[in-house]
Amino acid sequence: MGYLESISAHRIAPPAVTGRETAADLIDAAFSSYNAGRLREVCRVFVEKMLTPSCTVGVTLSGALTPAGLGMSCLIPLIRAGFVDWIVSTGANLYHDTHYALDLPLHQSRPNLDDVELRRNDVIRIYDVVFDYKTLLDTDAFYRELIRAESFARSMSTAEFHYEVGRYLHGRARELGRPSNSLLAAAFEADVPIYTSSPGDSSIGMNLAALELAGGQLRIDPLRDVNETAAIVYEAKQGGGESGVLILGGGSPKNFILQTEPQIQEVLGLSESGHDYFLQITDARADTGGLSGATASEAMTWGKVDPSKLPDTVACYTDTTIALPLLTAYALARRSPRPLRRLYGRLAQSHEALRLAYEQRLATEPQVDPSARRGHADAGIV
Repeated sequence: MGYLESISAHRIAPPAVTGRETAADLIDAAFSSYNAGRLREVCRVFVEKMLTPSCTVGVTLSGALTPAGLGMSCLIPLIRAGFVDWIVSTGANLYHDTHYALDLPLHQSRPNLDDVELRRNDVIRIYDVVFDYKTLLDTDAFYRELIRAESFARSMSTAEFHYEVGRYLHGRARELGRPSNSLLAAAFEADVPIYTSSPGDSSIGMNLAALELAGGQLRIDPLRDVNETAAIVYEAKQGGGESGVLILGGGSPKNFILQTEPQIQEVLGLSESGHDYFLQITDARADTGGLSGATASEAMTWGKVDPSKLPDTVACYTDTTIALPLLTAYALARRSPRPLRRLYGRLAQSHEALRLAYEQRLATEPQVDPSARRGHADAGIV
């Protein structure tokens, strides 16, 4: 076998597109090269390796995905198929998801509108998505009323907070006899924990801050988030399973899902080797030095990705709003639903297991050689 054959056994000779292909067939047959080729690789690694029974799948959400309807069209079907086990999202995506749960309409438009005129007419714009300013006011009012309930008068992780919100939205939809159309409600129903890496950086966080000024007892505990997410990954790997991450965009959610491994290895000093699968869809470049475009191999140097699994890491440089519907169609066509892992119900047990492992490590090895540590988890954030 010659060198050419050793690096590729696949000749480019696709069949003609007929118009009768399914999305999955089109990806397999015609997405051969460049970022189309990378998207095909993302689809195949996701379906053939990450969606095996042994792999715990974490997904990150950044960018305005739910306002564009991707929560309803893609994320909810993926959750219900058992293809998403836990999520790290920006708060904004969850806030805008709530519009759909409250049946507050968002509309398609175009990006070249007169923003001064929009402001005069109380219309909000997210690129080519528009909606009435009253949608924000109504959603704010919903959160301010909900979080005054007794169940919120305590310290809680963002996963607990989102679970309680999802519980209400799910129950409200059932009472009204209609679909909730909500990512938060679907995650509640499937026991999929949802974390927000920057809980103060959204309209939800702003309304929680207003409650604090008014004497409310709700407190978000970001340190609990750090340990719970690390515990999810630690439990997945210690049980002989695998951990895979599907990163949609970049930003803070990307760092937060990846820092679980340095938290386990570097900070807690427990034996681990990194996430097994790293798939990213992004339009950010690597050469600017920012986290959003940082490659899997760069993440590997920080202990975030298992170096032996680099061949199973793929970055596709395209818009998530293009790639996610195609990935969703491919996964649902090529893989049968998995049993729901229901991680939310296991969070207390997973957290305690991590605590005990750390406590045992401190008792048996109280001094950790700093030279053995692998740096800090926030590499690339600028």
